This record gives sequence, C-alpha cells and structure tokens, in this order.
Amino acid sequence: MTDKSARSVPAHRLSRLAHLGGLATRVAGGVVAEGVRQLAKGQRPEAKDLLLTPANLRRVADKLAHLRGAAMKLGQLLSMDAGDLMPVELAELLAGLRSGATPMPMLQLAAVMEQNLGSDWQTHFQQFSFSPLAAASIGQVHQAIDRQGNQLALKIQYPGVRQSIDSDVDNVVSLLKLSRLLPPELPLQELIEEAKRQLHAEADYRLEAEHLQAYHQHLNHREEIRVPQFYPALSGETLLCMSYESGAALDQLIYQARPERQRIAALLLELLMQELFVFGRVQTDPNFANFLYDPASRDLVLLDFGATRLYSPHWTQAYRAIFRAGIAQDRDALLEAATQIGYFKREITSAQQTQVLSLFELAMEPLRAETYDFAATDLARRLRDQGMELSLRQGYWHSPPIDALFLHRKLAGLYLLFARLGVSLPCRALVEPWLAD
Repeated sequence: MTDKSARSVPAHRLSRLAHLGGLATRVAGGVVAEGVRQLAKGQRPEAKDLLLTPANLRRVADKLAHLRGAAMKLGQLLSMDAGDLMPVELAELLAGLRSGATPMPMLQLAAVMEQNLGSDWQTHFQQFSFSPLAAASIGQVHQAIDRQGNQLALKIQYPGVRQSIDSDVDNVVSLLKLSRLLPPELPLQELIEEAKRQLHAEADYRLEAEHLQAYHQHLNHREEIRVPQFYPALSGETLLCMSYESGAALDQLIYQARPERQRIAALLLELLMQELFVFGRVQTDPNFANFLYDPASRDLVLLDFGATRLYSPHWTQAYRAIFRAGIAQDRDALLEAATQIGYFKREITSAQQTQVLSLFELAMEPLRAETYDFAATDLARRLRDQGMELSLRQGYWHSPPIDALFLHRKLAGLYLLFARLGVSLPCRALVEPWLAD
C-alpha cells in the first residue's frame, strides 16, 4: 500500500465539523441538480427522493467513513435496534460503513507512535510494517517484530477520535435527520447516548487491555481457544500491543470439513455461555473479523475486546432464568425474568406483551432443539416478520435495555455465522450445563 490509498483523519473538532459542513453543501447541490433534472422531465419530485440519489448517498457514505468512529458506531446501534425497519437506502449505507475505513497516511501514523513510545519509537522494533493489516472505526492494525523477535500486532488509534466522539455523534445524527432516513418512531436519544458511551469505552485502550488480560487469564489453559498476549511496555494511551496470531478469517471455515465447522461453532456457543455465566464479561461484537481460525493448530483465535461489556451477577442470574424459561417455554417465568432486566417499563397492552414474549421464545428456538440445522432454518425471516408485526401493527417500538441489546446482538450474530457455515448443533446439550444455579 502507498500513501495514495490513505487519507488523513481530521484530528480536531473544528476540522471534523468543517468536513460535515462541506458535505452538507455538496448534498444540497446534488438536491438542486436532481430537482432540475426531474422538473425538466415534467416530474414533480419529492424532497426525500431528491436527497436519496445514488450520488448523494455516495457522498454521505464516503464522508462518514472518513470521519470513522462515530458514524460507524451509530450505524451499528441503529442496525441492531431498527433492523429491517430502516429504509433500504440507510441499511445499505450503514452496511458500507461497517465494511471498513481508509487507512491514515504514514506521517500521521508515525506521529501517533511517537506520542506513545517517544521520538525513538522505531528502535523498539526490528521490523515495522507501515501497511495496515486492517483499518476499522477506531484505529488500524499493524504488524511488527520487537527486539526479542516476537511477532506483534499493534492497534493504533486514529488521532482526534476520542476528543471528538460526542460532537461527531451529534453531527452524524443531524446529518441523518436531515436526510430523513431515520424511522420517526425510533427512540433515538437513548441510542445517541449509548453510541457515545460505547465509543468512549472502545477508544480507551487501557480498558481494552484489561479485558484482553482477563480473557487471557480465563482461557490461557483452555485447549482449542487462543487469546493474544498483552505487551504493556509497547502500549500506550492510543496504542495497544499484543502478540500476532496467525489464522484465516472465520468465514473461511466454509472450506473445512463439516465436523470441523461444527466443532468451532460449538466452541463459540459454549464460549458465549462461559462469558456470561462465568467471566461476567461478554465480547458483544459478533463481527467475523474479531475471530480467526488457525488451520495448523485448529484453534479458535479471539482478537478484539473493545466491545466487551461487564454483566453484574443480577444480570447473569436474570439471563439464566430467561434461557431456562425460554427453553422450557414457561411464559410466566419468562415474563418475570424479562421484567427483572428492564423490559415492560412502560404500559403496554396484553397483546404487545404476548408478542414480546413470543419473540423471546422464537429467538431461543435453536436452544430448545436436540439438534438444530442452521442451514435449513428460516429463523431470521420469522424473527424479522414478528418484529415488524410488533413494531408496525401492534404499535410497540421499545428498545430493550442496552445491555440486553448487545447480548441479543451477539447471539443473533452467532446464529448468522452458524447459518453461513451450514452447521447442525446439539444446542440444548451445549447450553444446559451452564444454566444450573
């Protein structure tokens, strides 16, 4: 990679605001141009149609990806909460944002390394690759070899991301409101505040280092699962150094034999149970890029811990009760446990309550099965249809508690991965041992 493919990240609030201001001007110009074109054809255009032209959507997506963190995180939360109820245009735009970001140029990268390790930072390494292995919402990852010959992966944060989180999120929301892409029923304020909290947590590399070390301690003696080693002497406020772990992207498992795919899928489901009921912390981002499969050792490799959330004993006990009730299809116990974690805080009709509990039971359909064939199921469609029935026909749009939202996201992400891998799992036998008091 050369610096031609990199783009400097605007590091200050005013420069980041100016980027969005310039975008608004270009979008407005696109609206005018499209309006003139449609009028010339004798058509009477609507405002939303003028805003949602392919050119304008490209402008918005490009700018939000350039600003990185806030837009991507808000997009994740919106897609988690609104799902298929979002306009197609917004869903596609957010999907594009989640696919990655352009890397920062070499000079900006060197400045971040100097801030963390000093002006002589390069003396810490025998080799340092300026071409990133990956570029995402908060930072990018580079490979290096230290003086002792250890293979390293360095997570390097984009400059200005932490300082601009709150203003970036507010600016992104303003832009999405202007585009009229957001469902009017969406409880946006809660998602905005959570996007800010989550971004601040993910930008705290010292906090992520704590999570990394906790997982390493919990899983260090566990066969088949590997966690990178943390290197504190080569880490800093915006630099996280860990051992480089080899492997292939998790979706490459589709080329492995079915028994091997099923073994890794079972590991992932058991790991979620262990995270929730033993560790009290869950890595809640099911993005395939957060895991690797090492075909040489046949290990599952855990990579990213920025989206890890802590769950209190109260929460874990309530979710243990929810899983048990969902598997047993005990509506009374399910209602009691769901109420404990914050569902049904507002007045709802009995029909709405029944629909919410039905969604819980449907989401746990795989966990009730002796063997569940994820390749043959239409579970995702049925969940979508019931969710739309609840939101649109029953008139009930209620975000679950944020901690629940992230946990649901992780479970749904695993279901999606299992479907992609075409596996059948003895889900009930895998889950039930973790549900005993």
